[in-house]
Amino acid sequence: MTKGWTKSDWRAKPRVQMPDYPDLGAVKAVESQLAKYPPLVFAGEARKLKKALGEVAQGRAFLLQGGDCAESFAEFSADNIRDTFKVILQMAIVLTWGAKVPVVKVGRMAGQFAKPRSAPTEAMGGVELPSYRGDIINGFDFTPEARIPDPQRMLQAYTQAAASLNLLRAFSTGGYADIHRVQSWIAGFTEEDEAKRYREFATRIQDAMDFMAAAGVTSETATSLSTVDFYTSHEALLLEYEEALCRIDSTTGLPVAGSGHMIWIGDRTRQTEGAHVEFCRGVQNPIGLKCGPSLSSNDLKVLVERLNPDNEPGRLTLIARFGAGKVGENLPRLIRAIQEEGAHVVWTCDPMHGNTIKAATGYKTRPFDSVLREVREFFAVHKAEGTIPGGVHFEMTGQDVTECTGGVRAVKDEDLSDRYHTACDPRLNASQSLELAFLVAEELLDRRALSRAAASQ
Repeated sequence: MTKGWTKSDWRAKPRVQMPDYPDLGAVKAVESQLAKYPPLVFAGEARKLKKALGEVAQGRAFLLQGGDCAESFAEFSADNIRDTFKVILQMAIVLTWGAKVPVVKVGRMAGQFAKPRSAPTEAMGGVELPSYRGDIINGFDFTPEARIPDPQRMLQAYTQAAASLNLLRAFSTGGYADIHRVQSWIAGFTEEDEAKRYREFATRIQDAMDFMAAAGVTSETATSLSTVDFYTSHEALLLEYEEALCRIDSTTGLPVAGSGHMIWIGDRTRQTEGAHVEFCRGVQNPIGLKCGPSLSSNDLKVLVERLNPDNEPGRLTLIARFGAGKVGENLPRLIRAIQEEGAHVVWTCDPMHGNTIKAATGYKTRPFDSVLREVREFFAVHKAEGTIPGGVHFEMTGQDVTECTGGVRAVKDEDLSDRYHTACDPRLNASQSLELAFLVAEELLDRRALSRAAASQ
């Protein structure tokens, strides 16, 4: 895969969605400094995730990927990390019950600092400035000074990512992730009147845990009930940062992206001969590829060959993001293209990015019903094609924000201004995220019931 490849080869390729720094000397100084820092993640962890995703590709596990739209320097806190991690754990238990297979947990955390934008500039009050591209590149404040790309921000992003990973590792192994603790949080959610429809589901999970305890399977006797494997991921958009953190795995002698366990290529940066594909094809990490309506079947075949020439299970995750009502006209042709190639991939659904609208109040939002509809369409297409719906990919937070409308607490357009904190795109709040997990789990249970019925005939 990496024969003849070097981590700086992307510099000779067309680059898009990346900043033009005014001081190239300052950029080189930051890159040199980052290159001396330890990697944020380690090759063995990336290999372990790739193996787990190989199980997802075969239908023996399910992928839950979720977290921030764009991580913020200003909103960074231990409480925010804890709350998002907590919700992902709750979602994972509910999905495990529905899928009856292990759930691979991957956060959009500790690296999701850069965002592609639909336009290079934005206007406000008659003033036009460069677009905000994420805290790793420039500032959110609408001032000429804030919007100048600053390479020093890469160092702050590294520090924040390192601190986030340190806390996530502690939460994963230090008892916070104990399954009984997580189940008590789920029970608390279903005790609310708005969520009572999910109470029976939660009770069935509790009954199963009570049975295991009676059989002697507890947190004390099985460490798998008190610890979890948790991985991080982000869009590999700022390639100067990615190259500086690329390392050689001392075990295999192969290059690994040290910025996160899994990195993905966005729908706006997946040019077959572009810089982002060139960088990602050479590292050994699991790679995600966003697949939107404009992706042709032929381009997908080329990208699959470039990104996974050895057809390694778990190497490539295809993240479908079409929008509700558009899955049926786009996903089947891409599935068939993959089948024609005999490629091993994970199919997962991102129901967020194709369902962004502007509310009457002027806020960008995502209707909960549209998000759910796209997920259901994703499962329906895979059922029709006889393929495996491998996972879901959400932009969400553990905070009680009001950014997406709908859900059991019925966030309305006029509520959006109450707690609209995102630095970029609207996120599901904790309640909406867990509710969506219950609804996806119902889809998974229905799929299993149909599979059993077909097998018995």
